[in-house]
Amino acid sequence: MNNKRLGAVLIAFSLVLGGLFLSFINAFNNQAVQNNCYANPNCSQIASNLNITHLSVGIIASILSLGFYMLFFNKEHLILKKLQEEKNIRINDEKFSIISSVFDDNEKSILTIVKNQPGITQNTLRLKANLSKSKISSVLSEFEKRSLVKREAKGKTYSIFITKQF
Repeated sequence: MNNKRLGAVLIAFSLVLGGLFLSFINAFNNQAVQNNCYANPNCSQIASNLNITHLSVGIIASILSLGFYMLFFNKEHLILKKLQEEKNIRINDEKFSIISSVFDDNEKSILTIVKNQPGITQNTLRLKANLSKSKISSVLSEFEKRSLVKREAKGKTYSIFITKQF
């Protein structure tokens, strides 16, 4: 059961229970008036029953407050969504580190740069990786054969994108 439903159930339950206890308090007050207990200090049974019902009203108010909290203010689903996103990021990072462990340093740096900046141009990649045009081109051709990256024409150069989800 989700929290909003549980909150609504708690509110309904506390309202019904509160109505019952308020009717009991009213009945005890009527009985106290009939027995003239407010003037007679020997009516301790009715006074103790009134104290118990007042305690019950406090408990019901707590349940009602919890119901309102769960219905309107609970952000558990946002926390769970954030945790799931962080988990997916960690899994993708682990996949990337496993895949990149088979490459040499130049290939790792190219793949890391492309992963961190999707759509990077081949010229910018050459500058960031500090490699020659021919080395960049040959590594990217090898990555394309392995379906790790794709190149899209952008004027006289190419934009590079990761094809696998890391």
